[in-house]
Amino acid sequence: MKKNLRNVLALALGLMTTVSFAQDWNVDSRTRIDMSGDNDKMMTNQRATLGATWGGSNWGIHVSSDVDYLLGSGAASMGIYEAHASADLFGMASVTAGRMALDYGSGALISSRQWSADRTTWDGMSFGLGLSDMADITVGYASFNSGGVDEEDQGNMHTNISGEFSGWNVNILYMTNTASDDAATGIDISGGIMGASVNASMNTDFDGNEMTSYGLSYAVNDDMSVSVGMTSYGDDNGFSMAGTDMSGADWSNGQMAYLEGNQEMLSYGLTYNLGGVSLGASMNTVTDNDAGAEDYERNVMMLDLGYDLSNNASLGLRYATDEDGTSDSKYTWVTLTVTP
Repeated sequence: MKKNLRNVLALALGLMTTVSFAQDWNVDSRTRIDMSGDNDKMMTNQRATLGATWGGSNWGIHVSSDVDYLLGSGAASMGIYEAHASADLFGMASVTAGRMALDYGSGALISSRQWSADRTTWDGMSFGLGLSDMADITVGYASFNSGGVDEEDQGNMHTNISGEFSGWNVNILYMTNTASDDAATGIDISGGIMGASVNASMNTDFDGNEMTSYGLSYAVNDDMSVSVGMTSYGDDNGFSMAGTDMSGADWSNGQMAYLEGNQEMLSYGLTYNLGGVSLGASMNTVTDNDAGAEDYERNVMMLDLGYDLSNNASLGLRYATDEDGTSDSKYTWVTLTVTP
């Protein structure tokens, strides 16, 4: 038996023993088959997450671990996904310290990359402030130092405010880079007008680059809805934030990544639900407003099919085509998710 696999099994046994004494536990198993390029490959990744929670009336501890295995390669890895403790502060606030997975608003600034083999977590502290019945206010801080005497601390601090105001859901996120004092902001608004649902997302990254999205969806009936949306990027270097659902290569997280600066995307979509079956389709056209790029056009089509196998298992299929005039790429993911 290979040494890395032996270590995985030893750690898994230790975590299983810990779980047996926990007040609550959870398991999430996801198997994803990636057939990218011209669909001439089949790469299957298996990820199982096992978590345990202990707690009382004013405290709690949560630990979870990931086991990742690439079928056919013998390569296996295991690591701590989340490990944090929470406590009540005199009934006025709460504090959580440790490793946490965070998702705020649209996810353009902070998101946990749930479909990546290397998910994003936040190592630090988070305070939930009970200052208002209308809004949830969270302040988070993470910091690290490379160990050098003259090294500056690096990290991030954020404040997130979310709530419902007069029928509109609002999320405001302000995030700073402690090493450079640069700031990033995100404002997300959604609500209903005359039977339609509308949403807007306005974001600025640490370098001042902008990404703005607007969307509208309408329920044709109880089972079917149609949508249209527009996403535009500023004319600087292009909006980008590390470690989010849209960071990395174009499709590394199973969805489109950030576009380039001065590009726009027009999207049309349709969703249909029939019992335990859901179907979604979208057409996306990307254009470039840079001088000399008037002829640029990128067309992306995505098809999503979901099926509830039972109360504990679901099967998902995503198929995407990406054409930009010089290359034609196809991507397929089949995902099986099982929970107790």
